[in-house]
Amino acid sequence: MIFTLSEWMLYTMWAVFGLMILDLLVGFIKSFWKGTLTSDFILGYLRDILYYIVPLNFLISMFTIDPTGWILIVFFFVGGLAVAIKYLLDIIKKFK
Repeated sequence: MIFTLSEWMLYTMWAVFGLMILDLLVGFIKSFWKGTLTSDFILGYLRDILYYIVPLNFLISMFTIDPTGWILIVFFFVGGLAVAIKYLLDIIKKFK
């Protein structure tokens, strides 16, 4: 495990995608056993990728135009943490 800035950015994306996949699996299993599985279920996750993941990648792609060199990186980590907390709360909510 390396602790460079680029590795922490990679770990942030792994956490976001890991929690997203875990939320998908929990929701899939619950809706499959209830018999309420629809295509809207998967389309919601595709929408979340468009709303949450693409802007994070866009922030990092704009890193070269940041004059300070740290503002967009802070926004990336704050955004990644917010998305991870959102999915963690969604997973907890599905078990209630």
